[in-house]
Amino acid sequence: MMSRLMNWIDERLPISNTLKLHVTQYPAPKNFNFWYIMGSLALIVLVNQIVTGIWLTMSYNPSAEGAFASIEYIMRDVEYGWLLRYMHSTGASAFFVVVYLHMFRGLMYGSYQKPRELLWIFGMLIFLVLMAEAFMGYLLPWGQMSFWGAQVIISLFGAIPIIGDDLTTWIRGDYVISGATLNRFFALHVIALPLVLVILVFLHLIALHEVGSNNPDGVDNKKPKGSVPDDEKPPFEFHERYTSKKDIVDAIPFHPYYTVKDLVGLAVFLIFFALVIFYAPTMGGFFLEPPNFQAADPMRTPEHIAPVWYFTPFYAILRAVPDKLGGVILMFLAIVMLFLMPWFDRGRARSVRYRSGLHKANLTVFAISFVFLGYLGAMPATDLYTILARIFTFLYFAFFIFLWFYSKNERIKPLPERLTK
Repeated sequence: MMSRLMNWIDERLPISNTLKLHVTQYPAPKNFNFWYIMGSLALIVLVNQIVTGIWLTMSYNPSAEGAFASIEYIMRDVEYGWLLRYMHSTGASAFFVVVYLHMFRGLMYGSYQKPRELLWIFGMLIFLVLMAEAFMGYLLPWGQMSFWGAQVIISLFGAIPIIGDDLTTWIRGDYVISGATLNRFFALHVIALPLVLVILVFLHLIALHEVGSNNPDGVDNKKPKGSVPDDEKPPFEFHERYTSKKDIVDAIPFHPYYTVKDLVGLAVFLIFFALVIFYAPTMGGFFLEPPNFQAADPMRTPEHIAPVWYFTPFYAILRAVPDKLGGVILMFLAIVMLFLMPWFDRGRARSVRYRSGLHKANLTVFAISFVFLGYLGAMPATDLYTILARIFTFLYFAFFIFLWFYSKNERIKPLPERLTK
């Protein structure tokens, strides 16, 4: 009877075929390593954010008069409210940790190169929407740092010529940060941006399965049909969509091989996630700043205003430029450059394994400069820190410029014909 019921459903909604296409019979390269767990972890954290966010909205009051008090109510009086709040706040930081590692893996193994340009662009759009989602949510506790951080960030739009002042007023919904700002940010954070985020994640996965997953070697695991002897073909059943035009070699089904591997990675991740939630939910002020445990006061400015750690690399780039408009332009350009990675890199090899020492050094300097910019963005803008921010900002942008010049004629190691371990 159950089989008949499933057949009846499949005739009207292709659940079984979809599972085979995207999970059980999806051919994944056999040499995935630790870095390829990050995509699955990002999906898990997204689910955590949505579920905990729904429960938090049940007790949250999106008004200037009641927002901070409702957070205190959640933390003190709602049953397990403190756990939900810390799962959500820690989940936001965990989301960016996983996404930054996921992006760095893409840079290491060339996951943005042909034919995965659109896949990379969808990923970068997810990153951009995630930043907007985090910024909107950052205001909701209505603490001191939430209020003044939003004041600083929104005021940046005022540097745009002609439309700047009108744009900032439109974003705030008022002439100052007020309950109107909080209300519209709440609507965007809870409804609009999560919907856009889920749609982009769906498109990202569809694009991934259309062109196939990259791998640490950066070489395709497909050969023209008929080019692989029958005795070398893998003894796995893959979906006909993936085998209709090409033979699949050096691939294994995503399930059960990588679902089990991802579960192991998830278990390790959850251990660290729980340790942070139960023993260091504020992470010394990096996840939840001390001023944010004080109600927003428009008449009292915190001693040092800085965004949450996941925004600080771009905030450091902004502060590195003396001119406000120039800083805003450079900050947005830092994100645009990442969007254009498929066209900056003209190399013949995808993976860092087979690229030149120059490329490895360039990528290493880029990663180091990004980390240091994150640190400098969280520090006060002293003369020394400003000079260092300018140096690392130069190194950040130099990565893309140098890459465009040397990548076309780069000396690479011989590429393997088949995937290695």
